[in-house]
Amino acid sequence: MYKHILIPTDGSVLSAKAIEQAIGLAKSIGAQVTGLTVSSPFHTFALDPLMLSDTPEGYKKDCEARAEKFLGAITGAAKAVGVQARAAHVVADHPYEAIIDTA
Repeated sequence: MYKHILIPTDGSVLSAKAIEQAIGLAKSIGAQVTGLTVSSPFHTFALDPLMLSDTPEGYKKDCEARAEKFLGAITGAAKAVGVQARAAHVVADHPYEAIIDTA
């Protein structure tokens, strides 16, 4: 059966539900999990409000803090039920591509 489950997250309520279900499945079948979150790269010209008033260094710091929070939800929930977990933060223009590449 499944030995390793990838759990992408964007920190949303829907992601929280998916995390809960995925960790429950992993626990029941003895699988490990990898949590993944994707940040967009900094662009000089952008419509994203996070990029409009930020420097590349500040934006990177904010993305890392957000990733730590999002991935901490996965690793913490996994640890609580005895599931082995890893975390990955990827920077990519298209989250779906990063998810596929990680899988």
